[in-house]
Amino acid sequence: MLMLAGCGERAAEGNPRFASTGELPEKLGKDGTTILVGDPRAKLTVHLYEDPRCPYCGEFETTGGAGALREAVLTRRATAGYTFASFLDDRLGGSGSKKAVNALRAALEEGRFVEYHEVLYANQPEESDDGYTTAALLDLADEVEGLRGPAFDTAVKTMKYHSFVTASEKAYERAGGAEEPDGPGTPAAVINGRRIPVQYGDVLLSGTAFADLLEQIFHNTWHWEKGIA
Repeated sequence: MLMLAGCGERAAEGNPRFASTGELPEKLGKDGTTILVGDPRAKLTVHLYEDPRCPYCGEFETTGGAGALREAVLTRRATAGYTFASFLDDRLGGSGSKKAVNALRAALEEGRFVEYHEVLYANQPEESDDGYTTAALLDLADEVEGLRGPAFDTAVKTMKYHSFVTASEKAYERAGGAEEPDGPGTPAAVINGRRIPVQYGDVLLSGTAFADLLEQIFHNTWHWEKGIA
């Protein structure tokens, strides 16, 4: 996990909610591990790597750059892709990350991934607390209209998507390449095929800075992709 500097207390008000998520498509990508949200014709593709227990992922999602990404997705300027790691379970003990990733996959099956993803991070337990239990994940699902039901509940209770959880962790590790065989750290973001350099990772935790970055890339896509900007 990246030890990003400048991580202060979370603001009282989180990022705006996905008020228009019903209008956006969400699906599993062809690779079988990336969950895609938004218009596939969008100019920007933002691929995120997150672990549900990672506090910096929580900061990104609640008070950081996720708000700017939501706006870009809702206005069809960007498509968001999510690959979920679960390495913190092995480092800290427990199974909360794996259970949360399984539940997120189950929510996708019900067409409620975006809303449930937001709820999980808004109620993220402390990193050292293995708080994403089966009971907690089902209780949080009550906050998403239309999510609870026999199919979702059974998938959460039985870890129906265990193979997806395992494959997603392996995809995360591959994303680190030869230099980072354990994965790129979380959160990490790849925009139009180019990863935000580690030394500039703090931009993910600032809503304003991430919004500015997306705006610059949107207007100078070629420069970004070629590593000029």
